[in-house]
Amino acid sequence: MPAADTVLTGARVRTLDPDRPEARAVALVGGAIAAVGDEADVRDWRGPGTEVIDLGGATLTPGLTDAHSHPVWGIETATGTDLSAVRDLGQLRATLRAADRHQGWVVGHGLDHNAFGGRPVHRDLVEEALDGAPAFLRLYDGHSALASGAALAAAGITGPRAFAQRSEIVCAPDGTGTGQRPTGHLVEHAAMNLVGDLVPKPSRAERRTRLVELLGAMAATGLTGAHVMDLGDGDVPALLATVEYEGDLPLRLRLAPWCTPGADEEELAELIGLQGLAGRHWQVGGVKFFMDGTVEGGTAWLEQADCHGRGTEAFWPEPQEYARAVRALDAAGIRTATHAIGDAAVRYVLDTVASLGEQARMRHRIEHIETVPDDQLGRFAQLGVVASMQPPHTAYTRADHSDEWSTRLGGERAGRAWRCRDLRDAGAVLALGSDWPIAHYDARQVLVTARSPLGAAAAGPALTGLMALEGMTSHAALAAGEERVAGRIAPGYRADLTAFALDPVAAGADELAAAPVRLTVSGGRITHRGGEG
Repeated sequence: MPAADTVLTGARVRTLDPDRPEARAVALVGGAIAAVGDEADVRDWRGPGTEVIDLGGATLTPGLTDAHSHPVWGIETATGTDLSAVRDLGQLRATLRAADRHQGWVVGHGLDHNAFGGRPVHRDLVEEALDGAPAFLRLYDGHSALASGAALAAAGITGPRAFAQRSEIVCAPDGTGTGQRPTGHLVEHAAMNLVGDLVPKPSRAERRTRLVELLGAMAATGLTGAHVMDLGDGDVPALLATVEYEGDLPLRLRLAPWCTPGADEEELAELIGLQGLAGRHWQVGGVKFFMDGTVEGGTAWLEQADCHGRGTEAFWPEPQEYARAVRALDAAGIRTATHAIGDAAVRYVLDTVASLGEQARMRHRIEHIETVPDDQLGRFAQLGVVASMQPPHTAYTRADHSDEWSTRLGGERAGRAWRCRDLRDAGAVLALGSDWPIAHYDARQVLVTARSPLGAAAAGPALTGLMALEGMTSHAALAAGEERVAGRIAPGYRADLTAFALDPVAAGADELAAAPVRLTVSGGRITHRGGEG
């Protein structure tokens, strides 16, 4: 018997292992769990080099995984002035007047659609505060932005354009009665990138430093891993390799590159070829699709139009091409994750998976699922499709349905928002995440929000404390196809562990939100040590 690298004692261990639900001590060897049991069961694993950590009554759980995050993309997009606290136009203008300039640009992120008070997003509302500076302000949904006149001019944008994917340069009558003038509202990535590509970017060294700092901060909230829903511009593997050459990644990362409309056989082959590319604590695993955009941007694919007459088209102009791409990847054994917010988008993805046959069970997942009708709930379990949801998104909505998201959808659809508990009760695997930088990465906030329906979801039933924990542990492992190596505390499983000062299942929401994280362990490496709290 080899001596353990680490022995953890003095804990209430919630193993999520049905064969032994609770324990008191755990021994770790070589990045894996070697023994689970009482103090006596791990005594013989101690050797002269073993670090013994008394957790002093803390609750030890399987390591938390953020099942939907963008840590690399986010360090580039969540730059400049943080606009997330802005609540109205007056506050927005004041913030922009005082904002730092980055090589002459005003750059901001996290702007709430509700700050416009129901008005259309338009550059005329902020131009005076910018004093002629080019500006690029990302709205919180990550799928739209506001560009100033100077920024539009720099990008050569003078009117509408056609795109291969569902994107829009929003225009309005120019006052002459004969032309259209860009409002500065850019909807979806192809339109946003026309200006976004001109915005000053952090250097490679800055990205490396920010990434390590960000992942360390994530680990301090109890995260041991993340499902990363992008691969950036293609240089991310090299960035991660550089970080691991110089040290270690604080979190285990599983990355899914995008497949966008127009992907041909060659591009699909490239995506297949990327699978398995890996370092010590990161790997490419899966492919990310978009079936629609966002409710607030008018690009969620809905079965009936929203209150502005929008939302009746898919992100893929030819949805059957999406289905073709998914079939090709499924045939190669590749897992997929599809962004689908609107009810029509969710239905189309479920229909696509249904056409694949029994071998596709638990290989595909749907992200966000912000509104879904009753007749689709049971299909997730029936087809083996994972539901991946982000409870903190509810912060941008209101219980009285007076917010932009709710008013666009109308009362009936807003009334079936973020049906986490309904999906669980219908037998679905439910993985939970933050979608950082769209919402804060703090894992405790994900757990708290899942247990305390807020905003437009306030009338719906909440997850139990155990269900929420499973969403970031055992169900997150199922979503990645890693249920035999992760998501529970059992011999032979990865040594991914989180220790809370209190029990995250039984504690009240207010207590859990501020609960000290005593210890975070990723692959046997201690990535965070907290105080007593």
